[in-house]
Amino acid sequence: MPSVNVYSAAGKKKGTIELNDAVFGIEPNMSAVHLVVVNYLAHQRQGTQSTLTRAEVRGGGRKPWRQKGTGRARQGSTRSPQWRHGGVALGPKPRTYGFDINKKVRKLAMKSALSDKVANEEFQVVDKLELKEIKTKEMVKVLEALGSVKKTLIVLPEKDDIVFKSARNIAGVKVTPVNAINVYDLVNCNKVVIAEDAVKKLEEVYA
Repeated sequence: MPSVNVYSAAGKKKGTIELNDAVFGIEPNMSAVHLVVVNYLAHQRQGTQSTLTRAEVRGGGRKPWRQKGTGRARQGSTRSPQWRHGGVALGPKPRTYGFDINKKVRKLAMKSALSDKVANEEFQVVDKLELKEIKTKEMVKVLEALGSVKKTLIVLPEKDDIVFKSARNIAGVKVTPVNAINVYDLVNCNKVVIAEDAVKKLEEVYA
């Protein structure tokens, strides 16, 4: 079983913790990780773009000229796609870009991302991460004490507005409760700082 050090918020080593092999020690499946990340980004797309078809453009009800005898190409409406001010043929319409993924693949991707962080020593456990008041300077001191680099993901056992608001103005730092963690955030960060209680909750869900 992989084991990692446990630190205090002041950066002092407090002990070690044994991690569950089934969650933090598997061989990462990068195909599953890639699929879940692509799906996450697809769901972020609004898909609200819309163009008007010839049926939706105002006007064009009268035939511009008679069918035969003019020497010109036959036309039925001035709102056909080839006309100026006409409708758009095969243009985009509102749609959802997301797609469904098997639950087992999602679970495998999460365990793969966590195992990869542990294997690359980008996974740091702290005993507690609490602040008495909303203070960005205090959060910066905590991250500096832990030696966290830019693009740090802080994972808490439950929602904490004080920690969230203290970290939201720090570039590259994101705070999330453990029940809202996702594969994209894990892949997109350089280091994971996670509370010890959050580790136990991850093992309960994914072991």
